[in-house]
Amino acid sequence: MYAAATDRYEKLPYRRVGDTGLQLPIITLGLWRHFSSVDPFTDREKLILKAFDNGIFSFDIANNYGSPDYGSAEKLFGEVYQRNLKPYRDELVVTTKAGFEMGIGPYQSFNSRKSLLQCIDHSLTRLKMDYVDIFYSHRPDPNTDPEETALALAQIVQSGKAIYIGISNYDADQSETMISLLNKYHVPFVVNQYSYNMLRPEAAHNGVLETIKRHDRGLVAYGPLAEGLLTERYLDGIPEDFPIHRTNTPIFAQGKAHVVTILNQLEEVAQNRNQTLAQMALAWLLRDPAVTSVLIGTTSEANLMANLDVAKHLDFNSDEVKRIKDILA
Repeated sequence: MYAAATDRYEKLPYRRVGDTGLQLPIITLGLWRHFSSVDPFTDREKLILKAFDNGIFSFDIANNYGSPDYGSAEKLFGEVYQRNLKPYRDELVVTTKAGFEMGIGPYQSFNSRKSLLQCIDHSLTRLKMDYVDIFYSHRPDPNTDPEETALALAQIVQSGKAIYIGISNYDADQSETMISLLNKYHVPFVVNQYSYNMLRPEAAHNGVLETIKRHDRGLVAYGPLAEGLLTERYLDGIPEDFPIHRTNTPIFAQGKAHVVTILNQLEEVAQNRNQTLAQMALAWLLRDPAVTSVLIGTTSEANLMANLDVAKHLDFNSDEVKRIKDILA
């Protein structure tokens, strides 16, 4: 029978989300890719438990994760939860989302009241839980009145099916609109989950971070390593078929060779800091206390543990900051 490490809260810092009562570890484990019905359950179970033993108590999922079998990431985590983590439910921050396609028909995507209320019930069934800690609107809906969405999210909290509400992929104006509505209905909004990394730092410049700070809430950065670009793996070149995420396609605007040059310059700074490039990339985002957590996706215990070592060196001196900003300019 699984018993969690007794020193798990000594291994990784955690941060308060703005002025809310929610606290998150600086690293969250995401179950987007390779946590599905076609992946080896025992290996994924071991990784999730390894993460928890080392201070990661936040696990990020969505109802459409687990392609090609949508929902299977929730099912996988639900099984791990039932087998191992149920005694620790009060410690966990389990999040899920709704808004991207789950199937055919008008109520299998976006943010109508009907869709969201159905989705939370289906997610809880797959997760084998009574509630999630954060329920996200996974993306803005261009056709549904945001007030309808806000009222549905309010009902989800009032019914006890989620403790907090988040938004994801909302730009500054969309965030402002939804946060204002959620405040109007006294809904406990906490975070915007947004694409953010050294090579694609738009969140720091397009008003998203500013909006979050103005409301004293937090940002959870997804894609902090740009699908693995910000590792030593691509210092000698990026393959033509590199699977870049849609939010990161502008990274290649000046060509892959230009990106490789930047990566090698950043690698030099990381080596001088006695860090890996990945560790430095995570630390760079975490310089801002409004970035409550960075969301990593890995199926390797070695990569997991290496990423956790970012906690050993989160600070940057002024010379390092200037050098990195010059490289990224």
